[in-house]
Amino acid sequence: MASERLNSILNHLKMPSGLAAVTSKNPDDIVVTFAVRTPLTKALKGGLKDTPVDCLLMQLFQHVLERSRIDPKLVEDISVGNVNEPYTPHKARAAALAAGFPNTTAVSSVNRLCSSGLMAIQGIANQINSGSIEIGLAVGVESMSQIPGRGPELAPEVLSASQEAEDCLQPMGQTSENVGKDFNVPREVQDQYAAKSYQKAELAQKSGWFGEEIVPITTKVKDPKTGEVKQVTVIADDGIRYGTTFESLSKIRPAFPEWGDKSTGGNSSQVTDGGAAVLLMKRSTAEKLGQPILAKFCGSTVVGLAPRIMGIGPSLAIPKLLGIFGLTKDDIDIFEINEAFASMAVYCLRELGLEEEKVNPRGGAIALGHPLGATGARQVVTGLAEMRRQKKKVLVTSMCIGTGQGKAALWVNEVL
Repeated sequence: MASERLNSILNHLKMPSGLAAVTSKNPDDIVVTFAVRTPLTKALKGGLKDTPVDCLLMQLFQHVLERSRIDPKLVEDISVGNVNEPYTPHKARAAALAAGFPNTTAVSSVNRLCSSGLMAIQGIANQINSGSIEIGLAVGVESMSQIPGRGPELAPEVLSASQEAEDCLQPMGQTSENVGKDFNVPREVQDQYAAKSYQKAELAQKSGWFGEEIVPITTKVKDPKTGEVKQVTVIADDGIRYGTTFESLSKIRPAFPEWGDKSTGGNSSQVTDGGAAVLLMKRSTAEKLGQPILAKFCGSTVVGLAPRIMGIGPSLAIPKLLGIFGLTKDDIDIFEINEAFASMAVYCLRELGLEEEKVNPRGGAIALGHPLGATGARQVVTGLAEMRRQKKKVLVTSMCIGTGQGKAALWVNEVL
């Protein structure tokens, strides 16, 4: 009886399925009316290396208010995805107030590691959907230049109770080598994939495609040699290595020789600083306020898996997402899959049977960088911009998550 009741509840809650249902327009749809990101810059070396997270957030918030023209009094909640910054709730709240949001705009932070930016989006969307708020801002941000040096620690009782619990402490590089070994992803194939990521990002940057995604950040940078501090305005991503080829990547030494010989600094995601913001509300609210509707947020899902092979998370999360909405991979025009490492990216594309040209058309984290808390929101900004350029309709964003998880979300572009 209990199982029958559960099935009845699940059937009642089941979302409308199929492409027609996903692309339909209804007043209660959760929609995106504004989405931007900062430049992504090299941690410890790039233009944002000396920028505190609260300063980065303040300017990002200011751009949202100025460019979206939303009345700040109407934004009821802000959710900030972040992984490593100490006192994120305090800094995010202060940054929002400094940027011009009134004290009636609430602020919180959320952390599910590499999916934190998408968790912020889902949290705001859920609040709007439930009637808790009408308008909210989802943000992801990370300064990897300022990550504390010490990693997490676990109690001996926890470590001794479960091998998988202990595996949660495996460094990400080790998990990448595990994926390469366990699923036969050769170094050569990883370098070939990484080269294409760089080449796509180079084309996108030279073609000016990133221009509509990025808002400038004015900050101060300290010269590590002279100590001189100067003010700069950062306007572009600085991690894209022009002229990268398979041949040049094949010369780079393994980054994690204690665990394997396949992952390198050239075929792994870059350590990066940056942020992104997505403004959300119901379709009916956007129409009433005259806010432009960029896209519809259909929903998101999450999966768990073995921590030691955390990188394959998208290969599990994406089929689950598509199943929820009654879609197949052929219904999806573009996939934004976070390239934590080429090992997991190659595996996921192979396992899902995806066409390479549909995945990360502007390059991925190998070329652009992976600011941990920001990536989940950054992918939405980049993916929707590319959807508009190509005049495509349906987008999936997805990422693997440290400790063994995967997350994916479904979007419909409405600017064709």
